Amino acid sequence: MDNLDGIWGRLFSFANYGELLGLVQNSIAAAAVLGIVGGLIGVFVMQRDMAFAVPGISELSFAGAAGALLIGANVVAGSLVGSLVAAVLIGLLGAKARDRNSIIGVLMPFGLGLGILFLALYPGRSANKFGLLTGQIISVDIPQLGTLIAIAVVVLVALLLIWRPLTFDSLDADVAAARGVPSRTLSLGFMVLLGLTVAVSVQIIGSLLVLALVVTPAAAALRVSSSPLSVPLLSMLFGSVSAVGGILLALGGSLPISPYITTISFLIYLGCRIVGARRPARVAVRPTATRSPDSRAAARIAA
Repeated sequence: MDNLDGIWGRLFSFANYGELLGLVQNSIAAAAVLGIVGGLIGVFVMQRDMAFAVPGISELSFAGAAGALLIGANVVAGSLVGSLVAAVLIGLLGAKARDRNSIIGVLMPFGLGLGILFLALYPGRSANKFGLLTGQIISVDIPQLGTLIAIAVVVLVALLLIWRPLTFDSLDADVAAARGVPSRTLSLGFMVLLGLTVAVSVQIIGSLLVLALVVTPAAAALRVSSSPLSVPLLSMLFGSVSAVGGILLALGGSLPISPYITTISFLIYLGCRIVGARRPARVAVRPTATRSPDSRAAARIAA
């Protein structure tokens, strides 16, 4: 019984909560921003069937951050370099889904192994090492928050600028290419944006669990809606609630932040699955043309 009380105390102990809350204002702001950016870009990750690319990028992001920690450089900068290298490699070498999965399968163990090597060589505090993997609740200072917001703005603006052709290409790449959409350039640009998002997410949730902010919110939103407006809005909402809620809960315990964020994100997804399963099933209608529904939707976007 004492062990259970001790475990519960480590999970939820809200002594001096108000004082602690003042220490993590930057982290809360960063989490809200990451929830919005991750939720929005996650919609395209799901549409393009690239969920596997997120951990692939995050492992090299982890390696870059660990390398920067080892040599005393800026950890966020190292994370960005690792993410962008992975994103460009996947974008250039993984044009086809089979090739992309192979490239990611090669990069993931390489990045993880390289990161572990750098951490093993790092002589500093073990908390810094652990934080790269699982996130740190009090780790975002004013300059880092400014960098994160700047990167988030770049990603959001770029997504809005390429929203229409990227949606077209995500729904049906073949029809998009036939209509003159530069699919390869779009794919590479999207991978760079995804790399930027993953890199800044590592600072909050750690490299191992970035999926909780990039993939899970969008997957949950797609369970309850198919609207091109509702899905991004719900995904951003779910991402923000998971990230900010995780920080607020972790503040009352003595554990890393990532278990709280991932648990909230999973519970939201589980709830959306239940709600989605109870929605009335749509009546199947035979297509009047030989093209798939996605192809016709993509054609309407291009019109």
